Amino acid sequence: MIRPVLTEIGIFLIPFAVYALFLAATRSGLFVQSSWPVTIVARLVLAALALVIAGLIGLAHFSGAAPDSTYVPAHIENGKLVRGREN
Repeated sequence: MIRPVLTEIGIFLIPFAVYALFLAATRSGLFVQSSWPVTIVARLVLAALALVIAGLIGLAHFSGAAPDSTYVPAHIENGKLVRGREN
């Protein structure tokens, strides 16, 4: 469960990292408050939320088993544990 959460947090931080790289490349003062006006931060937040929503939709659409599959739970065969699987 922690991996998808960390992935979405990473996706959220991508626009901020790109803007920070832009500021570093243009030598505009990465840690200067005037380089991070409220309008830019608001746009970065909107872009980040759009990326997170797209990531969540992609995760829901492309992960998991097929809708018509059947889950076979973990069980023991011949004294060995067999993992659960989708058929």
